[in-house]
Amino acid sequence: MITSFAAPHAKGKIAKDKIFGAAGAAKADIAKYGKKIVINGTQGCILDEEGKLVCLPTIEKEFKNLPIEEIIAYAPIAGLPDFLEKVQVACFGKSRPEGYTAAIATAGGCGGIHHAIQNYTSVGDIILTAEWYWAAYQNLCLDNNRKLDTYEMLNDKETFNTVALDKKLRGLLVRQDNALVIINTPAHNPTGYSLGLKEMQDVVAVAGKCANDTGKNVILFIDAAYLDYAGDKEEVRKMFTAFSNLPDGVLAIVEYSMSKSFTMYGQRVGAMIGVANSEEAITEFKNINAYTSRATWSNINRACMRLLVNVYSDPKVLTQVEKERDFYYKMTKARADVFMKEAKACGLPTIPYKAGFFVSIPSAQPDAVCERLHADHVFLAPLAAGVRVAICAIPLKQMPGLAEKIKRALEDVES
Repeated sequence: MITSFAAPHAKGKIAKDKIFGAAGAAKADIAKYGKKIVINGTQGCILDEEGKLVCLPTIEKEFKNLPIEEIIAYAPIAGLPDFLEKVQVACFGKSRPEGYTAAIATAGGCGGIHHAIQNYTSVGDIILTAEWYWAAYQNLCLDNNRKLDTYEMLNDKETFNTVALDKKLRGLLVRQDNALVIINTPAHNPTGYSLGLKEMQDVVAVAGKCANDTGKNVILFIDAAYLDYAGDKEEVRKMFTAFSNLPDGVLAIVEYSMSKSFTMYGQRVGAMIGVANSEEAITEFKNINAYTSRATWSNINRACMRLLVNVYSDPKVLTQVEKERDFYYKMTKARADVFMKEAKACGLPTIPYKAGFFVSIPSAQPDAVCERLHADHVFLAPLAAGVRVAICAIPLKQMPGLAEKIKRALEDVES
């Protein structure tokens, strides 16, 4: 009897997402004991102080006011033309890099990562990211018959480790013509770390020197999903100016997502924005990525593209949206402040947190630590390098004492 019809490269694939698994366990515990008892710090969505999923009020209003034609009609493969311009305004603000730029609409942030892997690396190639990374990067690489490798994210001064990046990048370019580097910033998922302008300039310098020394290409992919909850609007965007007048052999791609910025998680709309020092490279960027869109999902959600255009075309509406974003940024920051203060007081080690939805704790046994915490009705996400706490989802009233519980779990498991 035939037991498998899968092609050789597809055999054995199974979706076992630890984050969604932890979320499911939390929901089961809530059903049994009630949400006042259970701390659910698993998924990366903003929940208010009552545990309700947040949608920015002005975004909800604008979305519901869209005419039905804008909701049901197809969109162009590359995206609505005015969306492709306005999304660059939304992403870069006053820090639009000098050079040639273009945008392609993507199915959320994942869509842009998929396209970059598919179009800028070859089968069997290795993609680089930091050892603290969003687990889906691994899935995206493996499903495209690539591999993911990591470098140490921070040095002993707790700043971005360009030395480690340089070493791994040079080793990679010995064996392949293109090197794709994924950097999640600002408000890094899963640690809350953010690269400043000087750090990003150093990254570009490393990429430029590696490209020049080897005669190969470096593609810097910036996953900026949490951009609008990373601090002062213009200050956090200054890092984008590091992509002005890029060195030869270096292409930058910035991925902007409406999931977080517009609290429209399930609508799956984003954009990959290419930055290059030549018009030919950007023309190629538009052509190959639009082609892959046609071959993957054809086109995406027209309604949310129109929503972004409307918001960024009306200064009054945009001002209100930014006020609402700031409210939830401050709400998340207040939760983080309590956690980080108590973590320091009890001696719980953490990765330096600057902003965003998550805090991370290093651990050699993250699965066991998270399992141990279930006894305290605490549900967190185990990652490759440690444990992720989704502070975006935990009400402020549940923050006191959480760091101490995690510290005890670490000691119980690792002692």
